[in-house]
Amino acid sequence: MKNNQWTQVTVTGALKDKEDICAVMSMLDNGLMIEDYSDFSLNGMYGELVDETILGANRDVVKVSLFVPAEKPLPDYLSFLKERFSSLGIQADIACAGLSEDDWAESWKQYYKPVPLGRVTIVPAWETYEAKDGEVVVRMDPGMAFGTGTHETTRLVVTLLQDEIKGGEKVLDVGTGSGILSICASKLGAGSCYAYDIDPVAVKVARENAKDDGCDNITVGVSDLLAGVDKKAAPFDLCVANIVADIILRMMKDIGALLKKDAPLILSGIIEPRADEIRAVLPQYGFRIEKEAKENDWVAILAKKN
Repeated sequence: MKNNQWTQVTVTGALKDKEDICAVMSMLDNGLMIEDYSDFSLNGMYGELVDETILGANRDVVKVSLFVPAEKPLPDYLSFLKERFSSLGIQADIACAGLSEDDWAESWKQYYKPVPLGRVTIVPAWETYEAKDGEVVVRMDPGMAFGTGTHETTRLVVTLLQDEIKGGEKVLDVGTGSGILSICASKLGAGSCYAYDIDPVAVKVARENAKDDGCDNITVGVSDLLAGVDKKAAPFDLCVANIVADIILRMMKDIGALLKKDAPLILSGIIEPRADEIRAVLPQYGFRIEKEAKENDWVAILAKKN
């Protein structure tokens, strides 16, 4: 890996999921390489020159690749793809060219460094770090779950969240990933946090991260969106959801019933071209937009329940 300036990340999935796979991957990079031979035909003057690997390619499968430069956090890319595909119910294999499992086990930590986000600083669990006065330090071991503080979507939510936590709130975290948002909320003064993810691996990682950070007021569980949320804990004072636009749209019809009046709803994972869809649907379900934050092509929206 050290000799490569770029790592090719290839996602292999069903042809029927091609558009969704490309949409998720384009959130990370627009320079995609797509291998789709479903419409390939030998008719034409150069048919006899076609490589045998193309002739034998599975017509029901699509391969989409992006190329990650060495200075970018490859683990975040992989965890982001894994979490988003899981949320969308897409079965996909993710592979890295030129990167062995042994190399990965030893080298992935180099991509993580302390990330200051206002009053909060996200620190890798293995790093030595001395907190400054008034600084809230969150130590994270991301494992295979998305959410280390290095991705724009996470940074946007943490930035908005620290202005909304006054102390004692009951927080709902939908699509928790590594648990980073619940841990931030807990350390900022939330009274209790209920964190859910559809991926059992993410739930395990989030639970371990919460324990390692000393956050015993976080309850972590498996849930497909809001289906598995502990309804006895409702209504919640605040909700964070760092997930893709399509999943946010699915969630909106049910989320209001779980929140108190004027409860903040912080939504992220929204790529700029989809932001208008979220803005349009919020008033329909009784929410008013209070604030937005943007970084690169990502948008986070803070709305409150009417």
